[in-house]
Amino acid sequence: MEREPLHVEVVAADRQVWKGDAVNIIVRTTEGDIGILPGHEPILAALVPCAATIITNDGKQEVIAVDGGFIAVNPGGRVSILAQYASTSDEFSVEEAQRVLDETRRKRDRNEETDEDVHRWHLAKAQMAASRKLGRTQE
Repeated sequence: MEREPLHVEVVAADRQVWKGDAVNIIVRTTEGDIGILPGHEPILAALVPCAATIITNDGKQEVIAVDGGFIAVNPGGRVSILAQYASTSDEFSVEEAQRVLDETRRKRDRNEETDEDVHRWHLAKAQMAASRKLGRTQE
């Protein structure tokens, strides 16, 4: 018996980032990496900054950088990934992410880092992880 696909929605604080059907989702939680397949039991888990990988029904891979947040798997295969900041791989540049990491590191060294800098750092780290998954940068 073939299971229904997952119905996935990735939402940032300011917008819906991605929506579609999938056969597999891989994210990093506070407990480690987790894979979600159709028929997965309901869960709610906290995410750490990561590159969420979504395998669509047609086998394509969507990689979305999230700065943390939550994943909820509900009955019926409804999956929500909620983050303050999230971006698809075509919405960011590796160069900009690296610039943010370098700038934030300098601020941290001078004890000038703000809460906003911390959020930008987490998203840039997730963007770099997404770039590595897509083969756009080296390890």
